[in-house]
Amino acid sequence: MKPARIQKTFVQPHSWQQLKNGQWVFESIQTRLDEWCPKLFGYHMLKLGGLSCELVTHNCNIKHQVNVDTLNPLHTVIADAYDLPFLEKSIDTALVCHQLDYCSDPHRLLREVDRIIIDDGYMILTGFNPISLIGLSSLMPWRKNYLPWSGRMFTPYRIKDWLGLLNYEVVHCESYALFPVQKGKAIMIWLEHSLGGCASMFGSAYFIVAKKRTYPLRPIKPHWKVKQRGLSTANVGFNKQTSEKPTR
Repeated sequence: MKPARIQKTFVQPHSWQQLKNGQWVFESIQTRLDEWCPKLFGYHMLKLGGLSCELVTHNCNIKHQVNVDTLNPLHTVIADAYDLPFLEKSIDTALVCHQLDYCSDPHRLLREVDRIIIDDGYMILTGFNPISLIGLSSLMPWRKNYLPWSGRMFTPYRIKDWLGLLNYEVVHCESYALFPVQKGKAIMIWLEHSLGGCASMFGSAYFIVAKKRTYPLRPIKPHWKVKQRGLSTANVGFNKQTSEKPTR
């Protein structure tokens, strides 16, 4: 397994138009996000990155939404993703779309986002799956310098493992789009359903919803007691024998 942290600078997309089939990826995420937005509650929502900024979240119960990016015109705050200008535990939900795919240190990015999320808050992550048709296409030499293949791709199982180390509970994980095409969607969806769950692990994209858990540290008291042995037991037996009067 390749290390997550590498010394390389990636060209990060700031709009879905920069990605090949970007409109299709945008619509697929928007459909799933529309289902989850009514389930989210709180006061502050963070949309990290230009791709997250362009997603529509008007039906979300969280009204105060902050868009963080450097180049996308929809941003409201310009900041580095590794050093977010927010207090600890001040964000209820963070939307992080395809940021890990173009990040040289995904562990650091996740820790920084985790720092600002409140207890029982949500983190929504999306990205490309390397075990898919899109992932296999990145192996072609003439595509390595173009988006979306110029970045890195991590399996959803690896992402869930990182979230588990940060004490997150994955409440929803979906790998979809076995055939990432815009034409003939109905036929492709029918084919994916006919193949069953075995085809889900080869989906081109993933959509993960994780909830931050904080368990209090409480000392566990032992339910057993130390039995007195040795000299104390011998003394008790000796006293019993000496206290009894001899019979004649």
